[in-house]
Amino acid sequence: MVNSVVIVGGGTAGWMTATYLQATFGDRLPVTLVESADVPTVGVGEATFSTVRHFFDYLGLAEHEWMPACNGSYKLAIRFENWRGQGEHFYHPFERLRVADGFSLADWWLKLDDGERRFDEACYVLPALCEAKRSPKQFDGELFERSLHDGGDRPRRTTMFQQDTQFPYAYHFDAARLAGFLADFGTRRGVRRVLDDVVEVRQDERGWISGIVTREHGEIEADLFIDCTGFRGLLINKTLGEPFESFQDVLPNDRAVALRVPVDVEREGMAPYTTASARDCGWIWTIPLFGRIGTGYVYSSQFCSPEEAEAELRAFVGPRAKDAEANHIRMRIGRNRRSWVNNCVAIGLSSGFVEPLESTGIFFIQHGIEQLVRHFPDADWDANLARGYNESVARCLEGVREFLVLHYKASTRNDTPYWKATEDRRLPDGMAERLRLWEARLPDASSVYPYYHGFESYSYDVMLLGLGRPPARPHAALGLLEGGEARRQFAELREHAARLVEELPSQYEYLARLHAGR
Repeated sequence: MVNSVVIVGGGTAGWMTATYLQATFGDRLPVTLVESADVPTVGVGEATFSTVRHFFDYLGLAEHEWMPACNGSYKLAIRFENWRGQGEHFYHPFERLRVADGFSLADWWLKLDDGERRFDEACYVLPALCEAKRSPKQFDGELFERSLHDGGDRPRRTTMFQQDTQFPYAYHFDAARLAGFLADFGTRRGVRRVLDDVVEVRQDERGWISGIVTREHGEIEADLFIDCTGFRGLLINKTLGEPFESFQDVLPNDRAVALRVPVDVEREGMAPYTTASARDCGWIWTIPLFGRIGTGYVYSSQFCSPEEAEAELRAFVGPRAKDAEANHIRMRIGRNRRSWVNNCVAIGLSSGFVEPLESTGIFFIQHGIEQLVRHFPDADWDANLARGYNESVARCLEGVREFLVLHYKASTRNDTPYWKATEDRRLPDGMAERLRLWEARLPDASSVYPYYHGFESYSYDVMLLGLGRPPARPHAALGLLEGGEARRQFAELREHAARLVEELPSQYEYLARLHAGR
């Protein structure tokens, strides 16, 4: 039986793990977190999936309790700029496609499009809210999509896998502030926090970890050890020697440079979306927080030097970047062959990572934690539990890898050596066959990557249509259908979007009230 857990490493991964385990097992499972006061966190994962709300719900945290402390804001979509051509953009929203006569509005748009409206504008409500910088909530806290509101302010205890309806928003937040908030939250509820440096990792005769030795607190023993040491992989890689499998043959971006830029949100407003702006050697993220913007350039070191990347990022940001300190990051792209080895489980960057193009860093942490609880070791440490965990984590990372590869493969840009190289880059196993099918018809649930990775078929539709790589022709069956129901839904969707733009407060207005205590 596992009677104690030691988490090595703090940051977002460590404290999300500690608080989730404490919320699950209470004082029946003592949790100790050991973190150095001198190791900075990477902190590029400030944008999230909509499933992250289940994490806060599980801890019993309402938005007004944690968002102001973390400079949090709402995220309705990702806005992709210049991926198809200079000056062009489209949104990837948290919104499933409506269906008319058995076919999605994406299929109908291909058939009925008159050229007046972009695909995302015609088929979704959320792009209109993004353009108008609207909050997804009324001032009373009522969600604009009332069927998803539970009628109260207190969260419900759920997990990410209970999401049968696409929730319409995620969050942006300051990752360092969130880690600090969760550290305080967790220690007040019984998590033991040890601020110290690990100087040695001890193993028994089987090769299992028996304890860690700290500089000031001596040896700390446990039954289960969780590695949250980031790209270092102190336990999983350096101690246990688990090999790391790189994804750089298909996803070459391996560097980033980030800036924290102050902004007057009252004067300029706040966009309720993350922006991914394509550049000569990669892309730049822009994440609006309450009081500042988080921005960074993700690029490939094969095509760009750190100095060139920083100069391009500062030029992109403009005068406000003058006094901002640049944080240069080497990214380890790929995954461990196994994330659970012996009595050690790696979660977060120590497990695996892909570039944050679809805000998956926090998602991977949450997925790893929830899978650990689902596969929690028994008294015999049944190897099938570890095997199931490793399979789930590997499939999730590989599914996201394939979805990100689609962003580059489907992009029509070829104006620099970096973008020209995307055409010749190899594809993950099985993806070429799927691409051939998508040339004939849009993706659906039966034709996308088949294992859970957080993305549904509508996300693949968005990227293909937004990037300019739709099927060669509309679905043939639509030629035999009248299309009246689809036209009615397109008109209804347009009216609904216009009404919401008029009714909803701006993101800044809503968050200002939240920060003021409502």
